[in-house]
Amino acid sequence: EAAEMGKGSFKYAWVLDKLKAERERGITIDIALWKFETPKYNVTVIDAPGHRDFIKNMITGTSQADCAVLIIAAGTGEFEAGISKDGQTREHALLAYTLGVKQLIVAINKMDTTKWSESRFQEIIKETSSFIK
Repeated sequence: EAAEMGKGSFKYAWVLDKLKAERERGITIDIALWKFETPKYNVTVIDAPGHRDFIKNMITGTSQADCAVLIIAAGTGEFEAGISKDGQTREHALLAYTLGVKQLIVAINKMDTTKWSESRFQEIIKETSSFIK
């Protein structure tokens, strides 16, 4: 369905993004929940928006979390903007910590834009580690 609308690259987000505006714009606006059970845990995945205009919704979702996944864009300029003093990546990590999230998984996205550069990957790890410790 995502590919039919020319949004094939958003196929994974498409699963939780239900609002028409989310699917058209390719951004998460509202929080979405997806639940599943393992033999040991009941898991609720909360998809919270990353876009600055919807920070209130991100806070609502994050306030319910025990653990969070911080997704960092590896693209040149994108990463630097995200970790800058007023960057969204930095803001989201700080908000998650402030809201009581003490377990943080960091995922580096868009490595294909760096041609899978090991040096870029290590640079991102080093820079990110300095502000999430």
